[in-house]
Amino acid sequence: MDTELITLQERLAHQELSIDELTRQSLAQEELIRALVKRIERLESQLQELSSRVGETVEDGPPPHY
Repeated sequence: MDTELITLQERLAHQELSIDELTRQSLAQEELIRALVKRIERLESQLQELSSRVGETVEDGPPPHY
């Protein structure tokens, strides 16, 4: 009985460590995703601004050489 209890406690400790590591990785990925979304939004804004300066829209068809 004691051996089974110790085994269960060891497994629980290992699983808690695994869950903590997965949580850390998930938070790091979430942070990266947020940063990338902000970067994409800035790039889209810059593209729209450049497009309006030229008098074209981003939704225009392919360039004339096609």
